[in-house]
Amino acid sequence: MSDTISFDDFTKVDLRVGTIIEVNDFPEARNPAYQLTIDFGDLGLKKSSAQITALYKKKELLDRQIVAVVNFPKKQIAKFMSECLVLGAVDGKDVILLNPETKVKNGSTVS
Repeated sequence: MSDTISFDDFTKVDLRVGTIIEVNDFPEARNPAYQLTIDFGDLGLKKSSAQITALYKKKELLDRQIVAVVNFPKKQIAKFMSECLVLGAVDGKDVILLNPETKVKNGSTVS
């Protein structure tokens, strides 16, 4: 388990639901990954690099809703600027994406 944080620390993390609208290969990544473009509704489009190639094909990811942290600073990964962190459960080396059980409005908050 990680260090304990306060509730105030947790409330600073902006978790939102978005829909993946574009998926591209990312051959420059150190580990196999995709480049994702995600629609977060009123927050706009954000890009992310995700190491999810083991379990997901590009076609399966299109129009899929995911949960992401949208208020981290941008991070340069090779020649790509990642603007959010897509969340998933780690099972061994595999990452299983977190998503709402039913479709919700893009940009919906997660609490």
